[in-house]
Amino acid sequence: MVRKTAIIAITKHGIEVARRIKENMQEVEIYAPAKYNVSAPESASDIIWFTEQTTQLVANLFKSNDALVCIFSLGAVIRLIAPLLVDKRSDPAVLVIDDKANFVISALSGHLGGANALARLVASFLPNSQPIITTAADVNETIAVDLVGREFGWKIENPENVTRVSAFMVNEERIALYQQTGEKNWVPTSSLPKNIVVVKNIDEVKLPEFKAALIISDILIIDPVILEKSVIYRPKSLVVGLGLHWDTRKDDIELGIQTVMKGKGLSFMSIRNISSINREKKIRGLQEFSDHYDIPVETYDKDRLAAVTAPNPSHVVQKFEGTASVSEASSLLSSKGEIIVPKHKFPPNLTVAISRINFD
Repeated sequence: MVRKTAIIAITKHGIEVARRIKENMQEVEIYAPAKYNVSAPESASDIIWFTEQTTQLVANLFKSNDALVCIFSLGAVIRLIAPLLVDKRSDPAVLVIDDKANFVISALSGHLGGANALARLVASFLPNSQPIITTAADVNETIAVDLVGREFGWKIENPENVTRVSAFMVNEERIALYQQTGEKNWVPTSSLPKNIVVVKNIDEVKLPEFKAALIISDILIIDPVILEKSVIYRPKSLVVGLGLHWDTRKDDIELGIQTVMKGKGLSFMSIRNISSINREKKIRGLQEFSDHYDIPVETYDKDRLAAVTAPNPSHVVQKFEGTASVSEASSLLSSKGEIIVPKHKFPPNLTVAISRINFD
């Protein structure tokens, strides 16, 4: 949920609350004023005692943590974090807990930052504590548009549409849902809000009865009407198989993949991983491409590739690689799906094939 979490307590009661949380979340770090570390300093090693101004401490922790839990008044927290806010996609989750731990308030980054889920979790550790969630999607028990498929690594292609579509969602306007690929269990169909209508054809999204749409697809969308009214999610549904030499450059790999994907109308954002043959020495260009785009690489020994029935085997590849197919065979092995783009050759030493993962 949330990775690096800091708790700031500025009273004795607050320190007690912080310790109760840490009993259940060992990874959190507690910060408290050094003036309270007087009775038994040797037994207080579970706390980082600070001497700087709280303003400076909060500023530092805001930048270096995924979540802050502040055990003091909401008004004080607002004043402290207001100058630090940048964007909901990058700001940490912020919780506010009163001195008696009656309320755990999700104050900032409820959805994307995970504050809502964290508030519920923390409240479960504190007797008689109540999580306070105010985001409309949660209180109305509808779909949080900015979180669809997040647990599967889906990315939103057009985040500029999220706020407007979210407003239609919480106001229960009629919204189309089109899913062409990706994990099917992101929400049970039986649990869809009543204003969501599943459509089988993407062109139905353009019908005037729909105020907005959610589109889950790895296919490029160019229709301006659909683009204007939709939030487009890119699931990790494609595996790009590569046949290449040890000296194939990153720029050539990048150009080859982008050329094929654009030509076939596929989204680069939907690449789950690259696949290829296992070599004793890493291919520098492939590693540079992987690092640059944060796309993992899966490789297979030639014997495993040779056992795959690929649609376009090559005698030349068999001679040099010990298997008749690399790009197609590796993409089939990795995806466990089917080839949707047979291998394309880019002289002198690159082939690209694409398979789609089967989510059924």
